[in-house]
Amino acid sequence: MATDPRLARDPRRTNTPPQPPPPPPPLESLPQQNPLENHSNPDGTSLQQHPPPRDDNGFKLKFCTVCASNQNRSMEAHLRLSLASYPVLSFGTGSLVRLPGPSISQPNVYPFNSTSYDTMYTELNGKDPRLYRANGLLTMLERNRSVKYGPERWQDWPIGKPRLDHREDRGSAGVEAGVVDVVITCEERCWDAVMDNLVEREGKLNRPVHVINVDIKDNHEEALVGGKAILELADMLNAAAREERERTGGEWRNGTGGGAGSSFDDRVPEIIASWQEKWPNLPALWSLAWF
Repeated sequence: MATDPRLARDPRRTNTPPQPPPPPPPLESLPQQNPLENHSNPDGTSLQQHPPPRDDNGFKLKFCTVCASNQNRSMEAHLRLSLASYPVLSFGTGSLVRLPGPSISQPNVYPFNSTSYDTMYTELNGKDPRLYRANGLLTMLERNRSVKYGPERWQDWPIGKPRLDHREDRGSAGVEAGVVDVVITCEERCWDAVMDNLVEREGKLNRPVHVINVDIKDNHEEALVGGKAILELADMLNAAAREERERTGGEWRNGTGGGAGSSFDDRVPEIIASWQEKWPNLPALWSLAWF
């Protein structure tokens, strides 16, 4: 039987199977990615390119950042302050660490102080990598595990006890003694929890501490903006502390509560007011408290 020669050129009549796609490269050949590589400032510049503050004659204020779960806002600020060479700790004030789950009624819940960021990352990546990559949790946990071991709870922090088991944390140099000069919370209820807890502790160390709240919405975009604002506030506070230290001959705090620290305490409200003019969308609270 005759066959139309045009049908021989019809691709639908060819029997050649399609070529399969090449296999993916083995895991060991994939390049190792720095979790901070794509972390940038709100203006698009690299976070790793932020220049550290001037040496300040070796003097740096010691900071602590606090949010509800020690995951997003406090960790963004912790990272930025540590990259700028500030001694820094971070904590959460909640009863448990809560991360978004597949629905609002199914959060992922973890205990403070004993669960590492790496454990959380591995668990969520095993549950639903597409969901948790899309909502930013895996990226956030990649950042967090490059900063310290895991989330810590403010109320469980033994203030004044040496933190010798946290030497690998970013910003740990300078806060080994377990005390700080400034606590910055990221939500008013966290500020309330910190202030209430300090009252309960009764200031047994007799050491002043400035507790400042910078109200930041709990999402990844606002955390980036808030982290930059907190770093600017830290730079302003540290510059004033350096000036007072130089003016008084280098003594920061003496046994009677005087020294450069006392005159610095008086300047803090004016510094916050000046900072607030530049960041009017981040409402601030302040109080002087005691460790």
